[in-house]
Amino acid sequence: MEIDRLPYASAHTLAQALAQLDPQQSPGEQLAQLIASGQDQLPLPARGAMLQRWQCLALAAQHDLALVKLYEGHTDALAILAELDGPSRPGAAWGVWCAESPDAAVVLRHNGAGEQVISGRKQWCSGASALTHALVSCKDADGERHLAAVALRGPGVTVTDEGWHAVGMAASGSVDVVFDEAPAIPVGDAGAYLSRPGFWYGGAGIAACWYGAAQALAAYLHAAARGQVQPDPHRLAHLGEVDVALGAAAALLRATAASIDRSPGAYAGRMAMRARLAAEAAATTVLTHVTRALGAGPLCRDARFARLAADLPVFLRQSHAERDLATLGGLLTQQEEAPWAL
Repeated sequence: MEIDRLPYASAHTLAQALAQLDPQQSPGEQLAQLIASGQDQLPLPARGAMLQRWQCLALAAQHDLALVKLYEGHTDALAILAELDGPSRPGAAWGVWCAESPDAAVVLRHNGAGEQVISGRKQWCSGASALTHALVSCKDADGERHLAAVALRGPGVTVTDEGWHAVGMAASGSVDVVFDEAPAIPVGDAGAYLSRPGFWYGGAGIAACWYGAAQALAAYLHAAARGQVQPDPHRLAHLGEVDVALGAAAALLRATAASIDRSPGAYAGRMAMRARLAAEAAATTVLTHVTRALGAGPLCRDARFARLAADLPVFLRQSHAERDLATLGGLLTQQEEAPWAL
């Protein structure tokens, strides 16, 4: 497949931009700086450079998980808007708020003037106080699912300080947002957000973020092991476990990226779910072995390590754990032959 030749961000250019960020800035301010420098323009999914896209997500995760939470959402929004021919808002900072809760719902309808508006409460709105726009999942009067683009600094939008009490990922600011007849632009047809091929491409992109965070933790153990005057066999064993976990996850992510690029538009649910679960398992393994190998020292005396170790378990809970494993198992039973041949 012909790879897009547009001036997309690469791991090299993004690394330079990340190094220039002010650590005293909030994740929202850092995202705005990346947008201003064009480092949010990742290769679009299934266009021949999927691995490059995921490498950038992993790199941002290595830098900071609260930042990548906003960066991944923003870049995913740009991909959704491109796929579903949504509105263009150059320079905007986007979120994708599609988590559903039985306790909160957002409704799309026409108001008295015939304009499309949304009303209701949306939970888990990461970066709400810093973003300018969001893609919000909602339902119409008939219960049909929709995706709507909303200007967050327009009328009818209230960003609360409610709904987020986590220590891990605290800087992501994933609060509740209340909409009261906020002007909205439907993006795609009813059901298009979930039925489009890119839904699974974006889902697999989260795996790249988890992998990048695990890389950052593993680097601490690698440095500690290399710095030992007398090798500690237990620490080396932990490092070996980390290498096995990350090596397997990296191989699967590369294979998944290549498969998506080879067959754009094809259903990618099974491979995306497998990549997510493998990256989750690898990140969990790395967190366990790195903290056991290094002890309390970096958890108590290294601010970056401590924040990463607190953020990662919360971030990983975007996975649905055994529910996703069961779904993957169900997909496998639909195949006549077991799919594990070399």
